[in-house]
Amino acid sequence: MPLPKEGDNAFEVTVLQPASASRCILFAAGRGGNPLRHLGLLQALADEGMLVVAPHFDMLASPVPTRAELSERMRRLSLAAARHCPSGLPVAGLGHSIGTVVLLLLAGAEADTLAGERVRAVSGCPIDRLALLAPPTDFFRRPGSLASLKVPVQVWVGDRDTITPPAQAAFLREVIDGAIPVDIRVVEGAGHFTFMNELPPHVTDTHADRDGFLRSLADELRGFLAV
Repeated sequence: MPLPKEGDNAFEVTVLQPASASRCILFAAGRGGNPLRHLGLLQALADEGMLVVAPHFDMLASPVPTRAELSERMRRLSLAAARHCPSGLPVAGLGHSIGTVVLLLLAGAEADTLAGERVRAVSGCPIDRLALLAPPTDFFRRPGSLASLKVPVQVWVGDRDTITPPAQAAFLREVIDGAIPVDIRVVEGAGHFTFMNELPPHVTDTHADRDGFLRSLADELRGFLAV
């Protein structure tokens, strides 16, 4: 589904519409930018009455995004939410990897890129809770970067993740636990890409039963996101 952007340009948005929606799930994909690699998980949420809105992004040239790239993804998420999430319907953010950084920004956090560029959202998004899959938290190491974050957070990370290891999730708990609810789930045998239904090219997953894990993940996420 095309969505107007700036000028005559457009970008694609995958929308999974249930018969009757209880809330909107704004999904942010990782570096590759294609939410359809998570389609099984997203469809499971839609089957439980959640309207899923998932803009497509251009693939990042580098694993380390620039301020311009993060800002562009924020714009797409904000425009997609404004167009497809009905007014009055609560909105939760769900993202994987770099997508979690963008959602944290939209929920009020501030980030710093590896080049030292400060990134913040020009305007926020009415997100009332966040589910973060394999989040890279080094963007938020500056004191006060997460001070404006006010929504409950659930974090999932694999104990075999070498890209965003469990220590990155633990950092969130250290900084914001006590101020807002933070639920950390460390998945045994999981790596960075275990959270994807369709793996990127040339990636071999470490989990013995990814399909079974993704079914249980969908059940857990439904419980957290449906509140």
